[in-house]
Amino acid sequence: MVLEMQIPSPGESISEVEIAEWLVADGEYVEKDQIIAEIDSDKATLELPAEQSGVITLKAEEGDVVQVGQVVCHIDTSVEGSPKETLTTKTLEIVEDNKEVSQSFVDTKSDVLSPAARKIAEEKNIDINQLTGTGKGGRITKQDVLLGKPAMGKFNNPNRSESRNKLSMLRRKVAERLVTVKNETAMLTTFNEVDMSSIFELRKKYKEKFKEKHGVNLGFMSFFTLASVRALQEFPAVNSMIDGSEMISYNYCDISIAVSGPKGLMVPVIRSAEELKFKGVELEVKRLAERARDGQITVDEMTGGTFTISNGGVFGSMLSTPIINPPQSAILGMHNIIERPIAVSGKVEIRPVMYLALSYDHRIIDGRESVGFLVHIKEALENPKEILMNNKIEEALELN
Repeated sequence: MVLEMQIPSPGESISEVEIAEWLVADGEYVEKDQIIAEIDSDKATLELPAEQSGVITLKAEEGDVVQVGQVVCHIDTSVEGSPKETLTTKTLEIVEDNKEVSQSFVDTKSDVLSPAARKIAEEKNIDINQLTGTGKGGRITKQDVLLGKPAMGKFNNPNRSESRNKLSMLRRKVAERLVTVKNETAMLTTFNEVDMSSIFELRKKYKEKFKEKHGVNLGFMSFFTLASVRALQEFPAVNSMIDGSEMISYNYCDISIAVSGPKGLMVPVIRSAEELKFKGVELEVKRLAERARDGQITVDEMTGGTFTISNGGVFGSMLSTPIINPPQSAILGMHNIIERPIAVSGKVEIRPVMYLALSYDHRIIDGRESVGFLVHIKEALENPKEILMNNKIEEALELN
């Protein structure tokens, strides 16, 4: 029996995916539930497990964009357990024949250039001697020139090389969204700084007890998440989105956290963060970060979100302008913590300081709200005992 394996639906809004990588070879024996491929959607990289055991025949190539429900491979289940098989000799012969045919086309090249192609080559500074013509008789076409690259000059060094790799669907979608944000929103950024001394003192005093009690570190993300929730409740426009001529506001705070994964930046969501305390936030951050880095994050876990927090400080960034995560209207950027001299009660003291950045859509968030929002976060972070913990530290940390 030959089983036709189709691309499953990763989510309601996804209609196509890209075959990122086949993890098995054509003609290989696979076991049921063995991961046979990685597929990229515009939101995540997902794994494709074998539905049955048998010999697999691939029906799509790496890099192919396929529709949800499309058949991408066959599994011959009539072949029972056997060691992994590789390509047959006949298949290899066909591959070699195809290589020879392809080479015969490549070797046929003409120096003839169409007028349109010549004009574009001159405008883009393309070296036509580096191009392979795909037209009749090896003629260099307009499309060949458009796909070419500007001349980089000559330098006699055999160790200089370059590589060209196709962007994953996830990376292409991220790039598309970033450009869209720049072009379609009135994005501005406001900045402030935070004295992190109080948070340092709390973490130093309670981090060991917190980890022993809850099995997770007392990090900075819980302080920033809870401070953001407080500010979002005070300034609801920051927790809103534009939909055509309407503004959608939410009475809950789904906080997206930017996490660097093996396939690029991913933004999983902490649901209803307003209902969580320090323990709940830290456990959820740890769970989502681990799933993102292990490539196990699901589309549903990255869908939605009303506000985003991005921590460029983990990479050493001192100051940046974060880009809004559409369709949200604002994003908070955290940065690294550096000891700086600041004025305290008329004296100069050395304190751990972090710069904060809030990028926002000026179409629905005005200057008063954006600055006030960031000041609210600053106040909560500089006085967490009173503002975030209501002077009940052990109760807030659930250490009782």
